[in-house]
Amino acid sequence: MSPMVIHRFWLSPNVKQVLGSGDLGTLSAILKDKSPNDLADLMTDLAPSEQVTVWHHLPPKLVVDTFQYLVPSIQQRLLKAMTPEEAAGILNAMSPDDRTVLLQTLPTQTSQEVLTLLTPDERAVAVSLLEYPADSVGRLMTPDYISVRQNWSVQQVLDNIRTHGHDSETLNHVYVVDDNGTLIDDIRMRQFLLAGLTQRVSDLTDRQFVGLRATDSQEAAVAVFRREDRTALPVVDEKGKLVGIVTVDDVLDVAEESATEDIQKIGGTEALDEPYMEIALFQMVKKRAGWLVLLFLGEMLTATAMGFFEREIARAVVLALFIPLIISSGGNSGSQASTLVIRALALGEVTLRDWWKVIRRELLSGLALGSVLGSIGFLRITLWSAFSDIYGPHWLSVALTVALALVGVVLWGTLAGSMLPFILRRLGFDPATSSAPFVATLVDVTGLVIYFTIAAVILSGSLLS
Repeated sequence: MSPMVIHRFWLSPNVKQVLGSGDLGTLSAILKDKSPNDLADLMTDLAPSEQVTVWHHLPPKLVVDTFQYLVPSIQQRLLKAMTPEEAAGILNAMSPDDRTVLLQTLPTQTSQEVLTLLTPDERAVAVSLLEYPADSVGRLMTPDYISVRQNWSVQQVLDNIRTHGHDSETLNHVYVVDDNGTLIDDIRMRQFLLAGLTQRVSDLTDRQFVGLRATDSQEAAVAVFRREDRTALPVVDEKGKLVGIVTVDDVLDVAEESATEDIQKIGGTEALDEPYMEIALFQMVKKRAGWLVLLFLGEMLTATAMGFFEREIARAVVLALFIPLIISSGGNSGSQASTLVIRALALGEVTLRDWWKVIRRELLSGLALGSVLGSIGFLRITLWSAFSDIYGPHWLSVALTVALALVGVVLWGTLAGSMLPFILRRLGFDPATSSAPFVATLVDVTGLVIYFTIAAVILSGSLLS
């Protein structure tokens, strides 16, 4: 456990205790020496009224930084508790990218009201960023960066950084542009620090750089950051003009949000779009009900399939004992395969062109897994039959039926679970919507068909005669 986490556990009870006692002087003393991220973590653990109280007792020097660490739902709550002057001071001091995140979560009317609190320059920046599509890189970027010209000397570059560097989001890289603002190169600060003061920027450029387009999707940016291992990347428009930079902290937020949405979809629900404890109960029920109804209707097909094989079940009741075993094994194997392939697609480990390679791997995996479960099922029936007659005189045929059915159902579940994400991606849908419950429902119905078909073949001369 890191010291920061330990510190947070000690901090929260102290503040809660002080809030309960009403000793606001002690509260201010506790808060003044804390870091903004610790304060943001603390406020997340407090009740809404306590959040407002703590906010009004933060030291002025920590207000803006703490506000930027807070989740949008808490930011909105605090904005309502501020005077227009207080809100304007914070919003104008926020970094453009963090402010964009807040503005895009606000209702349209509220967002327009917030924009009126900004200075003309800050309002122009905010509006320009909001004009980009909602899930584009343009919504993540900040226009605060350091740019230089090729003909500058290293001394000029360093002087420029000293003058304007405090406004830059990061100083890890300096961006070289031409007279039209077109990006030529990005150079690590380390190179300038080690170069001679009279050297020209052109001596340090190789015109090889990695950048993003403002219209690229945010998920594409995550993939580029993961591949390049960078803390910041330049963003250009359609003509190659440098319009901003994206930093890794914003991309990490996107990655976390995307992973959360995928996990929620895999679990058989729509993405909540809000923290679990923040979303309204009606909205959560609404997002979960759709999938549940769809899955319920799908499971009704299971009853239909069982009705189709009613005669077989009536003549060989022992077959009904293994229905839960058969369909759950197929659903579990399908859910495993679906989850693995969805994650592999998300990480770029496989692409649509790899579907044949995946199906070959899952074919072998399904056969192996089915054989393992089939062997266990066969052994179980054999051992029970040695000490009882629960499975009747035809126990060996029943054991063989169950074993082969498990192989077939697990194989089918594995293939279906691995291919559904590819099919959905090919149709333009999110592969995560081929969630584990959906795959399980599909395999439940088809698994019954496989089970009773095998039973009809093996037991036709004995139990089903």
